[in-house]
Amino acid sequence: MIVDAHSHIFPRIHGQNRAGPTRGTGYGRAIVGGREVQLTLPMGEGLAYSPEQLLANLDWGGVEKAVLLQGPLYGECNQYALDALQQYPDRLVGAAYFDPWMDDSRTTFESTLASAGFCAVKLECSVPSGLCGIHPDAQLGAPELEWLWQELERRDMVLVLDLGGIGSRSYQTDAVRNIAVRHPRLRIVVAHLGQPRPEAESAPALWKLWEEQVDLGLLDNVWFDCASLIAFVQEEGYPFPSVERYLRLGIDRIGANKVMWGTDQPGTLLHATYKQYVELAKNHTAFLSPRDQELVLGETALHVYG
Repeated sequence: MIVDAHSHIFPRIHGQNRAGPTRGTGYGRAIVGGREVQLTLPMGEGLAYSPEQLLANLDWGGVEKAVLLQGPLYGECNQYALDALQQYPDRLVGAAYFDPWMDDSRTTFESTLASAGFCAVKLECSVPSGLCGIHPDAQLGAPELEWLWQELERRDMVLVLDLGGIGSRSYQTDAVRNIAVRHPRLRIVVAHLGQPRPEAESAPALWKLWEEQVDLGLLDNVWFDCASLIAFVQEEGYPFPSVERYLRLGIDRIGANKVMWGTDQPGTLLHATYKQYVELAKNHTAFLSPRDQELVLGETALHVYG
Protein backbone atom coordinates (compact mmCIF):
# COMPACT_ATOMS: atom_id res chain seq x y z
CA MET A 1 0.00 0.00 0.00
CA ILE A 2 1.24 3.48 -0.90
CA VAL A 3 0.23 6.50 1.21
CA ASP A 4 0.90 10.14 0.38
CA ALA A 5 1.68 11.49 3.84
CA HIS A 6 1.68 15.17 2.83
CA SER A 7 -1.08 16.57 0.59
CA HIS A 8 -3.30 19.64 0.43
CA ILE A 9 -6.78 20.52 -0.73
CA PHE A 10 -8.40 23.97 -0.71
CA PRO A 11 -11.48 25.65 -2.20
CA ARG A 12 -9.54 28.87 -2.85
CA ILE A 13 -6.34 30.68 -1.86
CA HIS A 14 -7.29 33.05 0.94
CA GLY A 15 -4.42 32.95 3.41
CA GLN A 16 -1.53 34.95 4.80
CA ASN A 17 2.23 34.93 5.00
CA ARG A 18 4.73 37.31 6.57
CA ALA A 19 4.33 39.74 3.64
CA GLY A 20 0.56 39.94 3.97
CA PRO A 21 -2.55 38.33 2.45
CA THR A 22 -2.35 35.65 -0.22
CA ARG A 23 -5.05 35.54 -2.86
CA GLY A 24 -5.63 33.35 -5.89
CA THR A 25 -5.84 35.08 -9.26
CA GLY A 26 -6.67 32.08 -11.43
CA TYR A 27 -5.00 29.47 -13.62
CA GLY A 28 -2.72 28.34 -10.82
CA ARG A 29 -1.46 31.83 -10.02
CA ALA A 30 -1.70 33.78 -6.78
CA ILE A 31 -0.63 37.05 -5.22
CA VAL A 32 1.97 36.14 -2.57
CA GLY A 33 3.99 38.83 -0.87
CA GLY A 34 2.71 41.50 -3.23
CA ARG A 35 3.71 39.73 -6.43
CA GLU A 36 1.98 37.21 -8.67
CA VAL A 37 3.54 33.73 -8.70
CA GLN A 38 2.72 30.39 -10.30
CA LEU A 39 1.62 28.47 -7.21
CA THR A 40 0.17 25.36 -8.90
CA LEU A 41 -0.36 24.04 -12.40
CA PRO A 42 -2.74 26.12 -14.57
CA MET A 43 -5.39 23.42 -14.36
CA GLY A 44 -8.46 25.59 -14.49
CA GLU A 45 -9.87 29.08 -14.51
CA GLY A 46 -9.92 29.35 -10.71
CA LEU A 47 -7.31 28.39 -8.15
CA ALA A 48 -8.59 25.46 -6.12
CA TYR A 49 -7.65 21.84 -5.50
CA SER A 50 -10.65 19.72 -4.65
CA PRO A 51 -10.64 16.35 -2.91
CA GLU A 52 -11.86 14.87 -6.20
CA GLN A 53 -8.81 16.29 -8.03
CA LEU A 54 -6.54 14.87 -5.36
CA LEU A 55 -8.21 11.46 -5.50
CA ALA A 56 -7.95 11.42 -9.28
CA ASN A 57 -4.20 11.90 -8.94
CA LEU A 58 -4.02 9.19 -6.28
CA ASP A 59 -5.86 6.78 -8.57
CA TRP A 60 -3.65 7.69 -11.53
CA GLY A 61 -0.52 7.06 -9.50
CA GLY A 62 -1.74 3.91 -7.78
CA VAL A 63 -1.78 5.51 -4.32
CA GLU A 64 -4.38 4.21 -1.87
CA LYS A 65 -4.55 6.92 0.80
CA ALA A 66 -3.44 10.46 1.61
CA VAL A 67 -2.93 12.69 4.64
CA LEU A 68 -4.44 16.19 4.27
CA LEU A 69 -2.44 19.04 5.81
CA GLN A 70 -3.06 22.80 5.95
CA GLY A 71 -1.04 25.98 6.28
CA PRO A 72 -1.35 29.79 6.36
CA LEU A 73 -0.30 30.24 2.72
CA TYR A 74 -3.36 28.41 1.39
CA GLY A 75 -5.57 29.66 4.22
CA GLU A 76 -7.60 27.91 6.88
CA CYS A 77 -10.11 25.47 5.39
CA ASN A 78 -10.98 23.24 8.33
CA GLN A 79 -14.61 22.71 7.34
CA TYR A 80 -13.66 21.98 3.73
CA ALA A 81 -11.17 19.37 4.93
CA LEU A 82 -13.65 17.86 7.38
CA ASP A 83 -16.24 17.50 4.63
CA ALA A 84 -13.67 15.65 2.51
CA LEU A 85 -12.70 13.37 5.40
CA GLN A 86 -16.33 12.50 5.99
CA GLN A 87 -17.00 11.92 2.30
CA TYR A 88 -13.92 9.76 1.68
CA PRO A 89 -13.09 8.12 5.03
CA ASP A 90 -11.40 5.12 3.41
CA ARG A 91 -9.00 7.28 1.41
CA LEU A 92 -8.24 10.37 3.50
CA VAL A 93 -7.17 11.38 7.01
CA GLY A 94 -6.34 14.92 7.94
CA ALA A 95 -4.88 17.56 10.23
CA ALA A 96 -6.64 20.66 11.50
CA TYR A 97 -5.28 24.13 10.87
CA PHE A 98 -4.43 25.93 14.10
CA ASP A 99 -2.50 29.02 15.13
CA PRO A 100 -1.49 28.76 18.81
CA TRP A 101 -0.20 32.36 18.86
CA MET A 102 -3.49 33.96 17.84
CA ASP A 103 -5.81 35.70 20.32
CA ASP A 104 -8.16 33.29 22.11
CA SER A 105 -6.17 30.36 20.75
CA ARG A 106 -7.43 27.88 23.35
CA THR A 107 -11.06 28.70 22.62
CA THR A 108 -10.36 28.37 18.89
CA PHE A 109 -8.66 25.02 19.50
CA GLU A 110 -11.70 23.66 21.32
CA SER A 111 -14.14 24.86 18.68
CA THR A 112 -11.97 23.55 15.82
CA LEU A 113 -11.87 20.06 17.31
CA ALA A 114 -15.46 20.05 18.56
CA SER A 115 -16.46 17.98 15.51
CA ALA A 116 -14.83 14.56 15.22
CA GLY A 117 -12.78 13.90 12.13
CA PHE A 118 -9.26 15.26 12.48
CA CYS A 119 -6.51 12.92 13.69
CA ALA A 120 -3.78 15.58 13.81
CA VAL A 121 -2.97 19.27 14.15
CA LYS A 122 -0.50 20.94 11.77
CA LEU A 123 1.65 23.91 12.75
CA GLU A 124 3.28 25.45 9.69
CA CYS A 125 6.12 27.27 11.44
CA SER A 126 8.29 28.29 8.47
CA VAL A 127 9.21 31.97 8.23
CA PRO A 128 8.40 32.77 4.56
CA SER A 129 4.96 31.16 4.46
CA GLY A 130 4.18 30.06 8.02
CA LEU A 131 3.42 31.11 11.56
CA CYS A 132 6.93 32.26 12.53
CA GLY A 133 6.70 34.83 9.76
CA ILE A 134 3.30 36.04 10.93
CA HIS A 135 4.38 35.98 14.60
CA PRO A 136 8.08 36.98 14.72
CA ASP A 137 8.45 36.07 18.41
CA ALA A 138 6.81 32.63 18.12
CA GLN A 139 8.61 29.97 20.15
CA LEU A 140 7.48 26.34 20.35
CA GLY A 141 9.21 26.02 23.71
CA ALA A 142 7.25 28.84 25.34
CA PRO A 143 5.60 27.80 28.64
CA GLU A 144 2.26 29.20 27.51
CA LEU A 145 2.04 26.45 24.85
CA GLU A 146 2.41 23.59 27.31
CA TRP A 147 -1.35 23.16 27.43
CA LEU A 148 -1.40 22.41 23.70
CA TRP A 149 1.08 19.54 23.88
CA GLN A 150 -0.77 18.13 26.90
CA GLU A 151 -4.10 18.34 25.11
CA LEU A 152 -2.83 16.72 21.89
CA GLU A 153 -1.29 13.91 23.93
CA ARG A 154 -4.50 13.44 25.91
CA ARG A 155 -6.57 13.31 22.72
CA ASP A 156 -4.13 10.85 21.07
CA MET A 157 -3.60 13.22 18.15
CA VAL A 158 -0.56 13.65 15.92
CA LEU A 159 1.40 16.92 15.94
CA VAL A 160 2.72 17.81 12.47
CA LEU A 161 5.42 20.50 12.28
CA ASP A 162 6.97 22.28 9.33
CA LEU A 163 10.09 23.81 10.91
CA GLY A 164 11.19 25.70 7.82
CA GLY A 165 14.63 26.18 6.33
CA ILE A 166 17.85 25.06 8.02
CA GLY A 167 19.16 27.75 10.35
CA SER A 168 16.03 29.90 10.11
CA ARG A 169 14.17 31.31 13.11
CA SER A 170 11.59 28.53 12.84
CA TYR A 171 14.19 25.71 12.88
CA GLN A 172 13.54 25.04 16.57
CA THR A 173 15.02 21.56 16.96
CA ASP A 174 15.78 21.79 20.68
CA ALA A 175 12.24 22.90 21.49
CA VAL A 176 10.77 19.95 19.57
CA ARG A 177 13.13 17.56 21.33
CA ASN A 178 12.02 18.89 24.72
CA ILE A 179 8.35 18.57 23.78
CA ALA A 180 8.85 14.99 22.58
CA VAL A 181 10.71 13.98 25.74
CA ARG A 182 8.18 15.59 28.09
CA HIS A 183 5.25 14.04 26.21
CA PRO A 184 6.34 10.53 25.17
CA ARG A 185 2.83 9.50 24.04
CA LEU A 186 2.55 12.49 21.68
CA ARG A 187 3.31 11.41 18.11
CA ILE A 188 5.26 14.13 16.27
CA VAL A 189 5.87 14.31 12.52
CA VAL A 190 8.40 16.80 11.12
CA ALA A 191 7.79 17.68 7.47
CA HIS A 192 10.23 17.66 4.55
CA LEU A 193 12.95 15.55 6.22
CA GLY A 194 14.22 18.74 7.83
CA GLN A 195 14.59 20.45 4.42
CA PRO A 196 17.99 19.22 3.13
CA ARG A 197 19.21 21.52 0.36
CA PRO A 198 22.40 21.76 -1.70
CA GLU A 199 23.30 25.17 -0.24
CA ALA A 200 23.14 23.77 3.30
CA GLU A 201 25.00 20.61 2.31
CA SER A 202 27.97 22.76 1.27
CA ALA A 203 27.99 24.69 4.57
CA PRO A 204 29.24 22.50 7.48
CA ALA A 205 27.57 24.55 10.22
CA LEU A 206 24.17 24.40 8.51
CA TRP A 207 24.53 20.72 7.69
CA LYS A 208 25.22 19.97 11.34
CA LEU A 209 21.93 21.66 12.18
CA TRP A 210 20.19 19.40 9.66
CA GLU A 211 21.78 16.29 11.16
CA GLU A 212 20.71 17.39 14.64
CA GLN A 213 17.14 17.83 13.47
CA VAL A 214 17.01 14.48 11.67
CA ASP A 215 18.33 12.85 14.84
CA LEU A 216 15.02 13.74 16.48
CA GLY A 217 13.86 10.58 14.72
CA LEU A 218 15.92 8.55 17.19
CA LEU A 219 13.24 9.37 19.76
CA ASP A 220 10.45 6.80 19.88
CA ASN A 221 7.69 9.32 19.16
CA VAL A 222 9.18 11.39 16.29
CA TRP A 223 8.92 10.69 12.55
CA PHE A 224 9.62 12.60 9.32
CA ASP A 225 7.84 12.91 6.02
CA CYS A 226 10.02 13.50 2.97
CA ALA A 227 7.65 15.69 0.96
CA SER A 228 9.06 18.40 -1.34
CA LEU A 229 12.58 16.98 -1.62
CA ILE A 230 12.25 17.22 -5.40
CA ALA A 231 11.37 20.92 -5.10
CA PHE A 232 14.57 21.54 -3.13
CA VAL A 233 16.70 20.19 -6.00
CA GLN A 234 14.50 21.13 -8.95
CA GLU A 235 17.44 22.63 -10.86
CA GLU A 236 18.87 19.10 -11.22
CA GLY A 237 15.96 18.06 -13.40
CA TYR A 238 14.41 14.63 -13.72
CA PRO A 239 15.19 12.13 -12.11
CA PHE A 240 16.48 14.38 -9.29
CA PRO A 241 19.32 12.13 -8.06
CA SER A 242 20.05 14.15 -4.90
CA VAL A 243 16.69 13.07 -3.48
CA GLU A 244 17.96 9.50 -3.17
CA ARG A 245 21.15 10.74 -1.50
CA TYR A 246 19.22 12.75 1.08
CA LEU A 247 16.96 9.79 1.77
CA ARG A 248 19.98 7.54 2.26
CA LEU A 249 21.59 10.03 4.63
CA GLY A 250 18.43 10.44 6.67
CA ILE A 251 17.55 6.75 6.80
CA ASP A 252 21.12 5.83 7.73
CA ARG A 253 20.73 8.04 10.81
CA ILE A 254 17.25 7.10 12.03
CA GLY A 255 16.03 4.03 10.13
CA ALA A 256 13.52 3.44 7.36
CA ASN A 257 10.70 3.02 9.88
CA LYS A 258 10.97 6.73 10.76
CA VAL A 259 10.49 8.17 7.24
CA MET A 260 7.23 8.54 5.29
CA TRP A 261 6.87 9.34 1.61
CA GLY A 262 4.80 12.36 0.60
CA THR A 263 4.52 14.87 -2.22
CA ASP A 264 3.16 18.21 -0.90
CA GLN A 265 0.74 18.26 -3.85
CA PRO A 266 -0.58 20.25 -5.62
CA GLY A 267 2.17 22.91 -5.51
CA THR A 268 4.95 20.42 -6.18
CA LEU A 269 3.22 19.19 -9.33
CA LEU A 270 4.99 22.11 -11.01
CA HIS A 271 8.13 19.93 -10.98
CA ALA A 272 6.78 16.51 -12.06
CA THR A 273 3.47 14.78 -12.69
CA TYR A 274 1.93 12.84 -9.85
CA LYS A 275 2.57 9.54 -11.60
CA GLN A 276 6.22 10.52 -11.95
CA TYR A 277 6.35 11.28 -8.22
CA VAL A 278 5.20 7.75 -7.49
CA GLU A 279 7.70 6.24 -9.93
CA LEU A 280 10.50 8.35 -8.44
CA ALA A 281 9.49 7.32 -4.91
CA LYS A 282 9.97 3.68 -5.86
CA ASN A 283 13.25 4.37 -7.66
CA HIS A 284 14.67 6.62 -4.93
CA THR A 285 13.97 3.95 -2.29
CA ALA A 286 15.15 0.97 -4.37
CA PHE A 287 18.32 0.80 -2.24
CA LEU A 288 16.19 -0.40 0.69
CA SER A 289 15.10 -3.94 1.41
CA PRO A 290 11.57 -4.72 0.18
CA ARG A 291 10.29 -4.55 3.77
CA ASP A 292 11.90 -1.17 4.49
CA GLN A 293 10.63 0.18 1.18
CA GLU A 294 7.08 -0.80 2.18
CA LEU A 295 7.52 1.09 5.44
CA VAL A 296 8.62 4.31 3.72
CA LEU A 297 6.02 4.16 0.96
CA GLY A 298 3.02 3.60 3.19
CA GLU A 299 3.05 1.35 6.22
CA THR A 300 4.68 3.83 8.60
CA ALA A 301 2.10 6.48 7.67
CA LEU A 302 -0.66 3.98 8.36
CA HIS A 303 0.87 3.33 11.78
CA VAL A 304 1.45 6.97 12.71
CA TYR A 305 -1.86 8.40 11.46
CA GLY A 306 -3.98 5.35 12.18
